[in-house]
Amino acid sequence: KGIRSVLPQGVIAGFTVVDVKAVVFDGKEHPVDSKDIAFQIAGREAFKEAFSEANPVLLEPIMDVQITVPEAMMGDIMGDLNTRRGRVQGMDTEGSRSVVNAQVPLSEMLRYGNELRSMTGGRGNYTMKFSHYDTVPSHLAENIVKAHKAEATE
Repeated sequence: KGIRSVLPQGVIAGFTVVDVKAVVFDGKEHPVDSKDIAFQIAGREAFKEAFSEANPVLLEPIMDVQITVPEAMMGDIMGDLNTRRGRVQGMDTEGSRSVVNAQVPLSEMLRYGNELRSMTGGRGNYTMKFSHYDTVPSHLAENIVKAHKAEATE
């Protein structure tokens, strides 16, 4: 119960902890002195200590993105995907239009519809769907943790 109570608010920047396995190796219960709350507190504290020693990472959702634009605008789209930490998975041509398939972090796709419309004069479109979770790069993770700590102190 103690460990489960810590998982939703996490230890790093308040994010939910996933993919955890906990094994209790030893423990004693005394009918007079043992209370459920004592075991919960012990579980929470043990988890926090073990978690900090385990080199935890932040995960971010990665999206499968398909972008369709006029062929002449492919260079701009490819450059834009690079600035968004996108990884191009493939390209195709459909008549005078080009299709790019990429994987891009969801955080980099916020407001993408407006930006794509601006880049293509309204002649581009895109779709995206969840693909998987991946590790946030360490320099970005540090910034996320700092921002969370700053918010928590306000």
